Amino acid sequence: MKKPFLAALFAVFVLTPVIAQDLPDHDWAHFGRYAKTNASLTHAPKAVLMGDSITDAWYRMDEAFFTDHDFAGRGISGEVTSHMLVRFRRDVVDLHPKYAVILAGINDIARNNGYISLENTFGNIVSMCEIAKANKIKPVLCTLVPSDQIRWRPALGDVSDQVAALNGMIRAYAKAKHYKLVDYAKVLSDEQGVMLPGVSSDSVHPVLAGYKIMEEALLKVVK
Repeated sequence: MKKPFLAALFAVFVLTPVIAQDLPDHDWAHFGRYAKTNASLTHAPKAVLMGDSITDAWYRMDEAFFTDHDFAGRGISGEVTSHMLVRFRRDVVDLHPKYAVILAGINDIARNNGYISLENTFGNIVSMCEIAKANKIKPVLCTLVPSDQIRWRPALGDVSDQVAALNGMIRAYAKAKHYKLVDYAKVLSDEQGVMLPGVSSDSVHPVLAGYKIMEEALLKVVK
């Protein structure tokens, strides 16, 4: 009986430090992306736009829109709602904005971080809203743009039904909670629900013309 016990102690006290040294030093939620920018802010922005590559590229493509309206862009390309939920305190709550504008979910559908059900994706969005509300920040929900194909995940095929289903959850939640809603899906699609021509390069990411339509819709809600 003594030998197995000694072997176990050896594993705990000798092997554990080796295992700890092999742990990856990886900022998986990307806290560092906006750390310096957050620290340099001299006042609370009117709104923080939380999102993925759509929000990330938006700031790069039309920075003047953000500065002119006192908006802070906190989008990170490739992120899913789980990433955003984890960094929501640092990149939104700690900035003390009046509004938290949340545009998220397409990368969950794309399975950027593996499979996640629409219900759990929606749950992450709800959690962000609840955190905002608890910190006296007004949540502003956004529907996903009317994507039907994921360029970097062609094997998924047509995802329009998933996008529509998640948008339905978002609209219903906004109505039930009396939260402001920016319906990007509505303003970027035609009567058949298909993306308007000339507003996106790949059915997911808007071009400048698409962002201009989104800006008009957002400013009608965030005043």
